[in-house]
Amino acid sequence: MDKLTESFALVRKSASVLAVSSDKERQFYLKEIAKALNANKAEIFVENQKDISEAKKAGIPEAILHRLLFSEDKLASVTKGLTELADIKDPIGKTREKRELDPGFILEKRTFPIGVIGMIFEARPDALVQIAGLALRSGNGIILKGGKEAKNTNRILVKLIKGATESSTFRSSWILGIESHEDVDCLLKAEGYVDLLIPRGSNAFVRHVMDSTRIPVMGHADGICATFVDESADQDKAVNICVDAKIQYPAACNATETFLIHSKIAQQFLPKLNDALTKNNVRIHADERSIRFMKNAISATEADFHTEYLGLECAVKTVDSVQEAVEHIQSHGSHHTDAIITQNVDNAKFFTAYVDSADVFVNCSTRFADGFRFGLGAEVGISTSKLHARGPVGLDGLMTTKWILTGDGQTVAEYSGKDGKQFHHRELI
Repeated sequence: MDKLTESFALVRKSASVLAVSSDKERQFYLKEIAKALNANKAEIFVENQKDISEAKKAGIPEAILHRLLFSEDKLASVTKGLTELADIKDPIGKTREKRELDPGFILEKRTFPIGVIGMIFEARPDALVQIAGLALRSGNGIILKGGKEAKNTNRILVKLIKGATESSTFRSSWILGIESHEDVDCLLKAEGYVDLLIPRGSNAFVRHVMDSTRIPVMGHADGICATFVDESADQDKAVNICVDAKIQYPAACNATETFLIHSKIAQQFLPKLNDALTKNNVRIHADERSIRFMKNAISATEADFHTEYLGLECAVKTVDSVQEAVEHIQSHGSHHTDAIITQNVDNAKFFTAYVDSADVFVNCSTRFADGFRFGLGAEVGISTSKLHARGPVGLDGLMTTKWILTGDGQTVAEYSGKDGKQFHHRELI
């Protein structure tokens, strides 16, 4: 067994203890991690500045630099998230189903941790803290591979998290940071040590992970999100929503990349949208029907409507109906998050029924697609899968279930054959 595989085995051993640890212990150590990060923030910021400096020298795009920065605000946000996560009800051992098969013969479905999760994510140090917090709260071991641009920041964060949990019953080996491509290749082959992989990155990278492992994979590739402004929309609210969806954090996967505008309001609404986006330095790619009402736009190509910009750039298209908007989203979107702005209840119902995305919103910004804002504590990412978990993956998405059947000497034989006893099912939950 090589050294890295030995480390994977240690994570698995530690995770088995973490899975049966008490709620109070996991709550306590989440708060200890928050204290450790705050107490050592100067060291964190020094390491983060090394990453920022190296990234600038390498000509890293502004969108990635924005994600890479670990500022006072981000530190405050993640430490607050850890303490709030500690206060969320324990996800382990929740009874999802319970029925009495016969008097005194009880069947339950209860939640339990998945085991060990391998997480490969982009250059966002704050995401590392969120992911680690969710893993600890849900009783899962975690193996983390962050973006190479954040290697110094990630290294110090993992070190501090390990130090803060060293005196726990599950010790510090429940979390492991890996760094190289060779480490990732080893992770993809770690069947038997790792129970679930969650990759966050480009479509090509996620596909590479799926094609290179026998371990179950959960996650999403692109975040090509659309906002459709219907003919009945309150236009002032629509402008505010569109601006927020684009510029509040343009590097996020839930930022709107495409705006679809109903043709009946295009002449009136598009100039307003043009001015609001231009004021915020957004580069606009508009189709032929839209560009005549958007003086600052450039002509859009078909490729623009398949693009995840992750920056101050967007595509705009005029459509003739909610049906056409849905068709565009189905053919160009990534099943992540899409929104409709409308005062027409029937159109809202049609949109939410027919848009096949993990998150479908009515009259609000796509930026709300976030585990923290959903009240999940935080998220390890957004899943566009239709199996196990979909949408923001918080604590519940990091749990699996067991069927637990408790009897008093019952045998299958006594319930078999024409003269056997009959079950008398009674739902208890």
